[in-house]
Amino acid sequence: MNIAAIVYLAGVVVGLVCGDAHLAHRVTLAVLWPLGLVAFLLTLGVLLAAALIAFPLFAGVLLAASVILWTLS
Repeated sequence: MNIAAIVYLAGVVVGLVCGDAHLAHRVTLAVLWPLGLVAFLLTLGVLLAAALIAFPLFAGVLLAASVILWTLS
């Protein structure tokens, strides 16, 4: 079994057993909990975009590093 599936199933079991909400809420949260990773990645993307706008020097360094890595590959 895939390690991600094991972690997912463990999270579902913990969400179902350890919650103190109604059964429908516990089931919904147990099924949807992996979306937390998507929310985390979306938050990082928004923060990176804001950093590019707020700090132009950071944007320049990131662009230069991207160009260097692209030319080396």
